[in-house]
Amino acid sequence: MTSLWFERAWIENHWEKDVRVRLVDGRIASIETGVAAEREDDRHRVGLPGLCNVHSHGFQRGMAGLSERRSRPDDNFWSWREIMYRFLDRLTPEDVAAITAQAYAEMLETGFTRVGEFHYLHHDPAGAAYADRAEMAGAIAQATAATGIGLTLLPVFYAHGNFGAAAPSPGQRRFLNDVDGFAALLDASRPKLSGDANIGVAPHSLRAVTPDELAALLALSPTGPVHIHAAEQVKEVADCVAWSGARPVEWLLDNANVDERWCLIHSTHLDANEVQRLAASGAVAGLCPITEGNLGDGIFPAVDYLAAGGRFGIGTDSNILVDAAQELRALEYSQRLAQRARALLADEAAPFVGANLFARAVQGGAQALGVSAGLAVGHAADIVSLDLDHPAFAGTDDATLLDRWIFAARAGAIDSVWRAGVKRVANGRHVDADVIAAAYRTCVARLLA
Repeated sequence: MTSLWFERAWIENHWEKDVRVRLVDGRIASIETGVAAEREDDRHRVGLPGLCNVHSHGFQRGMAGLSERRSRPDDNFWSWREIMYRFLDRLTPEDVAAITAQAYAEMLETGFTRVGEFHYLHHDPAGAAYADRAEMAGAIAQATAATGIGLTLLPVFYAHGNFGAAAPSPGQRRFLNDVDGFAALLDASRPKLSGDANIGVAPHSLRAVTPDELAALLALSPTGPVHIHAAEQVKEVADCVAWSGARPVEWLLDNANVDERWCLIHSTHLDANEVQRLAASGAVAGLCPITEGNLGDGIFPAVDYLAAGGRFGIGTDSNILVDAAQELRALEYSQRLAQRARALLADEAAPFVGANLFARAVQGGAQALGVSAGLAVGHAADIVSLDLDHPAFAGTDDATLLDRWIFAARAGAIDSVWRAGVKRVANGRHVDADVIAAAYRTCVARLLA
């Protein structure tokens, strides 16, 4: 048994003082409040629940910074995608494991304790299935084991290049499956998981899956998370309307029985009716503000969506920059830029933006990844401690503490991170950061030589 003691801890969306958390077999066995520290306690200042990263493509960490050169007058998401396809052409399972481990170590260092890996790189460079169909899923599991992060594996079904079952492009050859092949991939992926890892299903997008295929995928996975890209780009919306007469999120809400187990990634371009209907569905919007800004996707209508009772989680998507607090900051700042106002993602009941964003991201992220949210008895011991000696916290009180972390701190605000009761980050660094980074550097240097 491990015993942690915090001066204050975030329990059920508010601060409790003098908190002892006892951990047994990776889970929280008990929580006491208003108690003095004991000799055997591991003492810290601030305890928070770890965040769930609802959307990651781990291998893309290796191409971070490689797509920032202007190559044509109309550079956009679609031209970035071609660069990404060229980067992944040569990746081996060993490369994916090394790159993804670096991304996962950085996630832990910034307060993410579980990741939803939207995993679509399935086949060899020629586009043929490996002898072990889940060899690439095994590389993801290897990165998970190396770093200790929690995993929700989201194998991606990808069959077509655009709406209406259009032929895929050569750059998509490593992603492709038919329904039977995908069923075999799912079956082969499950034994790769260990600990409290779980699995969902991820139809890539309505561009890549037909209605019949979508129905078949849902039958393959009748429980657990369902993730799908939706309405990330204006072109995608226009193409969907041309194909079906409906917008992507509208089509899903009309035809796919979207409910609490769904996470619609990005959902950037919603009309007013879609905002209300998506919020009412109970699904989670998977928002990735740093990547959405990097790709020029647009701005999610968060103010209206939250006012309608919508749920959201945050993700790092392309992993161009891995930082949980910056994702939350970017979400609020995008709304300020769009509406030329301040403190928008807060309300009378929750007037402090940082605390409101954090509480909602904890709940929505856990829902999207199919796990329990927050610090509570029986939940996984996924805990983050903040270092109140960091200058950003000078003179802080309970009300402003999360605002200071999200809006005012740089590196070093996080002291320690426990994942399933094991301390994976100490003094702000992953305990195996040097080994993981060395393997990453060797891998990427070879790929880019």
